[in-house]
This record gives sequence, C-alpha cells and structure tokens, in this order.
Amino acid sequence: MNGVNDMKRFVCIHGHFYQPPRENPWLEAIEVQDGASPYHDWNKRITAECYAANAASRILDEQGRILRIVNNYEKMSFNFGPTLLSWMETHSPFAYQALLDADQRSRELFSGHGSALAQPYNHMIMPLAGRRDKETQIIWGLRDFEHRFGREPEGMWLPETAVDLETLEIMAAHGIRFTILAPRQARRTRPVLEGTWADVDGERIDPKVPYSVNLPGEGSMALFFYDGGIAKAVAFERLLSSGEAMAERLISGFSGDEDHAQLVHIATDGESYGHHHRFGDMALAYAIHIIETRGSARITNYGEFLALHPPVREVEIAENTSWSCVHGVERWKADCGCHTGVNPDWSQGWRAPLRDALDRLSGELAAIFEEKGAGAFRDAWAARNGYISVILGRSEESRKAFFDRHAAGTVDQETERIILRLLEMQRHAMLMYTSCGWFFDDVSGIETVQVMLYAARAVELAREISGRDPEPAFLERLAYAQSNRRDMGTGREIYERAVRHSVAGLSKVAAHHAMCLLFRNNDPIDRFYCYRVEDETLEVKEAGKASLLLGHARFVSEVTLDAEDLCFGALNLGDHNLTAGVTEMDDPEVSEAVKAELWEVFEAADYHETLRRFDRSFHLEIHSLKSLFRDEQRRILGCILESTLIDVEGVYRRLYEKHIPLMRFLIDAEAPLPKALQVAAEFVLHTELKRRFQEEVMDPERIGSALEEARAVGVEFEEDSLEFDFRKAIEKTADRLREEPDDVEYLVQLDSALSLLVSLPFSVNLRSVQNLCYELKEDLYPDMSKRAEAGHEDARKWVETFIPVSEKLWVRID
Repeated sequence: MNGVNDMKRFVCIHGHFYQPPRENPWLEAIEVQDGASPYHDWNKRITAECYAANAASRILDEQGRILRIVNNYEKMSFNFGPTLLSWMETHSPFAYQALLDADQRSRELFSGHGSALAQPYNHMIMPLAGRRDKETQIIWGLRDFEHRFGREPEGMWLPETAVDLETLEIMAAHGIRFTILAPRQARRTRPVLEGTWADVDGERIDPKVPYSVNLPGEGSMALFFYDGGIAKAVAFERLLSSGEAMAERLISGFSGDEDHAQLVHIATDGESYGHHHRFGDMALAYAIHIIETRGSARITNYGEFLALHPPVREVEIAENTSWSCVHGVERWKADCGCHTGVNPDWSQGWRAPLRDALDRLSGELAAIFEEKGAGAFRDAWAARNGYISVILGRSEESRKAFFDRHAAGTVDQETERIILRLLEMQRHAMLMYTSCGWFFDDVSGIETVQVMLYAARAVELAREISGRDPEPAFLERLAYAQSNRRDMGTGREIYERAVRHSVAGLSKVAAHHAMCLLFRNNDPIDRFYCYRVEDETLEVKEAGKASLLLGHARFVSEVTLDAEDLCFGALNLGDHNLTAGVTEMDDPEVSEAVKAELWEVFEAADYHETLRRFDRSFHLEIHSLKSLFRDEQRRILGCILESTLIDVEGVYRRLYEKHIPLMRFLIDAEAPLPKALQVAAEFVLHTELKRRFQEEVMDPERIGSALEEARAVGVEFEEDSLEFDFRKAIEKTADRLREEPDDVEYLVQLDSALSLLVSLPFSVNLRSVQNLCYELKEDLYPDMSKRAEAGHEDARKWVETFIPVSEKLWVRID
C-alpha cells in the first residue's frame, strides 16, 4: 500500500455512543429498570450488547469460527457521553479501559491523532442554551475528557449535532479544532476567502472534504459533513446485516476524481453497532477488515485527515439545526411533527410547556445562585465552571483545591455545605435539560420523568439554600403539558405521582438503612449509595416472627456533606408488614427511656401497643416497605417471598409428580395439556434448572435429565431468564480459569458445562467466555503446545482439554 501522504482514498467511521443519565438524583445510582430485564438496567443491557461487544468484536472465518477478536474503537472515531463514561468506569471497567486503550492505540495508528472526541457534558441542545450554560457544558466536557484520556481533545461532538455559531465560537476558544455535522446543516460553500458562494441546501454539499467556517470575531473551525446516504443505510436500512456490504457501500462513496484526497465518512449512533442491530459490531469489524486487507482505502480518523489535508473551502452553516429534526431544533421545544412512531396521532404539544417550565425555573435558580453565591465565591459562574474537578474527584482533596481557588474567604463546615448545595443545584439545573426529555413521544416517558427528577432535586436544594420555594410556580406551568395517555394526565400529575416518591432526604436514607439492617442479619452497613453511616449503635430483638431494631447514627451525604444525627427504628411483624421510623437525636436519657418502653411492650408480644408507641416515638417520618429504594425493596421482597415460594414449589411439585404419567400420555396422544398441569410443570422444571445453574459447579447429568423431562412434557421456558442464569454460571467457571489459566481442572469444568449447549432449548451469549478462550489461544496455548511436544504430561492434558473447549466456543486454532 502507498504511504499515508500518497494515499488519496480515506475512510472514517464515527460512532456517537450515548445513553441519557438514569441515576436517581438523590442516590447518584441507577435503580432497577424492569424494562431492561434480565439485566439490572438499560445501561447494563446496552453495555453488554454494544459497548463491551465493540471492545472485543469478532472476525469469523468461512466456517463461522472466530478468527480474530478486535477492539473496534481502535480503528473508528468515537465519542462517549461523559455521564455514561462515569457510569462505565465503575460498572463496566472492561469496556471503559478498552476505550482508553483504543484511544492510545489510535494515536500510534493515525500519526499521533487520537480517535476519541469530547462532548458537552450532559447532552444539552446547545443552540437552545444560554451562553453561560454553553460555556460550562463545553468546559466540563473538556475537563472530563482530559481526566479520562490524558490528553486534550482535537474534536468535540455536539449533542444531536445541534449547532449555532456561538457554540462553535466557544468551542474554538477552548482549543477545539473540528466537529461533525449532518449534510443538511450546510447552507453554502466557496473556496477559502475567494470566489462565488455555491448554494448546497438540501444535502448537496460534497461530504468528502473538510470545510472551514468563519466564526464571530477572528476565529475559524474545521467542519466535517458526513455522508448522509450511507449513514442512513447503517442506522435504518439494515446495511449492518453484512460487513462486506457495508465495506462495498463505503467504498462506493468515492468519486472517480483521484486528483485530490477524499474522505468517505459516516456518523451514526454508536448503539447501531450491536444494540439497535444485533451483531452490528461484527459487521463493523469485518467491514474495516475488508477495506484494509483489500487496500481499497486507508482507515483514518478526523484528526489525522485534517492534519494531512486542511480545508480549501469554507462553508456557511444553517444555524439552529440538528441531525434528527428536519425542522431545526424544534423537536426540543415545540410540536414540530417529529416523533418516534409509537402513535402517529399523538400530539407533542407538551414539549413547549415543559421547556417553558424549565426555562423559568432555570432563571429563578440562577438568581438564587448569584444572590447566595455573591459572598461565597470570588466569581460564582467561574466557580461553576471549575466545579467539574470536584465532580470527577468527590474527595476531600478535590474539594479543598476547589475552595482554595474559588471560595471568597475562609471556608468553615457550614460555608462548605452552602457552596456544595449551590453548585449541586446548578449541576441539576443543567441535567434537567438533557435532550432525551423532549425526544420521544409523551411527557410520561421515563426520559421526561428523569428530567423532572433533576428539576425536583434542584428545587429542593434551592429551597434549602434560600428559603424560597420555586416548586409551586414550576408545577403550575407543568400543568399545561398534557399527556397523550388518558390515565397519565398532565405533567404536574406525573410529577406528583412519579417524582415525589423519589425525593430522599437524610431521614428517608436513615429509614431505608434501618429496614435494610433487619434483612442483612443486622450486619453493619457503613456506606450505601452516596451516603456514609458514622458512629452507629444498634440493638435488635426478636419475638417469634416479629423483630424490632433500634439505633442511632450520623448520616452524611458524600455529595453535599449535609449531615444529621438521627435515631431510627424498624419493626417487622412478619411478611411485608415492615415499618421504619426516624426522629432527631434527642436528649440521650429521654431516648433511652423511649427505647426501654418499646422493648418492654415488644417483648411482651403486645404488637398493637408496640406499633402505637413506635409511631409516637418516631414522629419525624414513618416509612413502609413501599418507601424503600427500589433495589433494596426487591431484595427484601425476595427474602420475604423465599419461604412462600418454597411452599408454592412444594404444592406444584406434588401435583406435577403425581400426574407425570398422565401428562406424558396426553403429549403422546397430541391432546391439549390442561393449563393447571402445564403451569405446574413449567414452574417446577424452570425452578429446578435455575437451581442447577446456580450451583457452585454445574452437574451436566442432572441438568440434562431436567431438560429431557421438560422435552417429554412439552414445557416452554422463560428463555431470557434461563439464558442469563446459565451464562452467569458458565462465566463464573471461566472466571476461575482466568485466575489460574494453567489449571486443567477448571478447564475440565468449563468443557463439561459447555457440553450442555447442544441440549439447551435456547442459544447462549458466549461472548465473555469466548474472549477468555481467545486470550488463552493467543497467550498460553503456544507455550503449552511446545511443552506438550516436549513430553510434559500436565501440558499434554491441558492441550487435549483446551482443543475441544475451543471447538465448542467456535474459536479457531491453527
């Protein structure tokens, strides 16, 4: 192949990887989302299907065996939303590290230019934001990028590619050299600083070259307009069903003119590669593989191409436009007609009142920030820009450095809390503009509820800081946002129903803590979510099925450092009859007297009186099991249901075992199975298989027997649930092997588990186990093979076991 400078054909594939932030604003954690089942939440599901998949994608041979496993991010351009990266760092360290490694590797491949692009912090539609918010969003996005990737970014992706000149001007002032836009966002072009302007409205711009846009003042920036036709085919027309077809379509984008360098490039949601289109990551990997091996073009990234081929044409952009709204940026403020197709007859008239409610709330929050921040900060808005260092650190050191730089004077504990509340109020005031809140079809959607949650948190902080309550006026405006679902009502009703119960002050945290302790064998919990528990004392007593816990502790928010000393109690009268109470820390002698009274009536088994005195003693707040944060609520319900389900299983098992002969006869006679017998069989055999999958070492014989029995009586399983359990079991076996890769016994266990694959009534996602097998093939197998040939018995056994394992996992060994 010719050298980089001699090559005229270049290909760049950009993926915009993003998920809206889904954290409960009071917990800084994502609660269980049932729609993502069998995964805990959508972030975990999409990570498995897409983000981790692209970090270890497959290139297959003619027989469908894994020839190579590659990190797609190394050879594509990509950006990840900062809030998503923050989640991935904790919850998907493999995929997160793969991104950092890929950016480092891309610098080696592309003349020192990294492939990762930055992004404004929380996917706000920038043309609809005021200048201060634009500044903060860009600064936070840059600092987050530098913190993670260890370098300054060359390019920045704009949320929804929504653009105006002011945003580009601010980006350029902070060192950003380029961004990517949709072809319809160009208005006209001409040679740089000369010639006649040519109208390119209607996506008529040539996407194969970069352009320069002149900015207010004296600055400029490079712009890349992606190939809209190919991008659309990838995202919506199933081009990802074939890697070869994708490669051919990309190469077809070149013109016959070889006099100048051409860049065929596309930009789509990164989730196209695996989440929206199953195995899309593999199509991408194979397309890149074909382009490289055939020498059809050179794979590059934007930074490298721009350095080699600076713009020779300038462009005027169509301001206030985006890639996903043909009406500009109306989708995020009005009923423009754009929708996702859930119900074409639905109105999006709710968008305007939602925007108006948030805009007016934002203005009031800004006034409170300036008023209360005047004495606390040297420059309030500069302090907000710098607050990203605390968000990234969340440590005493990061806070001290921030206060030293931005605080107006000496910072005592109370001043520290005021400052942090003010800044958290502003953080949530920006999060409430996350674009997904308007993108979909109804105000009752989870994305819109999420922006309301951020608004509620900002309102709560404003109330604590100023004593003023912006909520009534906010709700009055939300009442004009009418849902298309009759049972949902207005935005105000949705807020009252879906948002209020999520509000979690320290007293609710204490109540949650008390209930959890009763179902964790009273083991101390010194930290959960973003709270610390300090100086705790506990006492628990049981009387039959009932139990009573009393204690006190100091609860501290690790975000705002708000702290309270609280007494708490939890009373369980059996099953779901669970009550928790909280009150302020009173005079110790009084508290001891109250506790003594409660213990006395409880030990006398006078539960009615116990409950009455419990309510009277904990006057601050009383909570039930319904009040618990969702994950812990599910865990406790699981504990409560455990004995019930054992009883149910016993009933079903007796029914099933008594009538097995009749059921088999009915199946053989092709007669319909009565629903009662069918349910009994499904419950018993499903439970049996789950139990077998969860054993420390799976027993293939017993599992095979259960599967054979299920086939004999025509049982249909909950495949997603069983697949998830089996996959986790087999991954646990693989993890043992990863810890001790030369241990042949673990390899035997893995081989035994894999032998079940042919008899399972569902396919299993083996990606993680295949990754391990490929690593062993690359790193350990060559040495083991040499040792086996030299006569080492342990190596011979390892190789003889590894080969069938690799065959079962479709990993090719030459």
